[in-house]
Amino acid sequence: MTGSSSMLKKAVHGLFQLARQKLRFLPCSIFQANEPGMENYGASLRRTQTVEKKPACAADCLIRIGLHSQTLRAWQRGQLIFDTLISTGAKGPGEQNGSGCTPRGRHIIRAKIGAGCPVGTVFVGRRPTGEIFTPELRELYPRRDWILTRILWLSGCEPGYNRLGDVDTMRRYIYIHGTPDDVLMGTPGSHGCVRMRNAEIIQLFDLIPAGTPVELVED
Repeated sequence: MTGSSSMLKKAVHGLFQLARQKLRFLPCSIFQANEPGMENYGASLRRTQTVEKKPACAADCLIRIGLHSQTLRAWQRGQLIFDTLISTGAKGPGEQNGSGCTPRGRHIIRAKIGAGCPVGTVFVGRRPTGEIFTPELRELYPRRDWILTRILWLSGCEPGYNRLGDVDTMRRYIYIHGTPDDVLMGTPGSHGCVRMRNAEIIQLFDLIPAGTPVELVED
């Protein structure tokens, strides 16, 4: 019986090794393009994943800011995706450095700052201070121009009008940014920037890529 048992064990072991070798190649054969019903399976799966993850292209987007209507609208591939009230410069439209005015004309979003920061994050010089805005914090610093939550830094595209020299929008540090939620929207009130509600600047920030064209118009 000992000899028979030994031979049986060897036979079982041999069958196991044979099956193991065949099964090793099975996962690859499942995804062969010539398998019935599997034509272009891998390619279609890759396409689906790419479409789902593909971010918006700056060339497909547009932001238009109305300085009279105090509105901000955004389009993506020709479809309106965002429409809200904002607050621009209390001193009206203008491009001169130090004027406190909101520039006009064609711009782009040069940089996006603040991704992932908590709502109400305070920025000074485009850097988070580690503070979160509260009414008590405002009482401590009554002179601060509160730049909160997210920053979309604008850069002019028209040399001599809103780019270079004393009319350079980017060097004037003109942003689209969050502001305290009790600040009135729909009426000019900023120092030249474009103020938005915190929840809305987060939404816009996530929708629009860097490089997006921005038009500031006297509508």
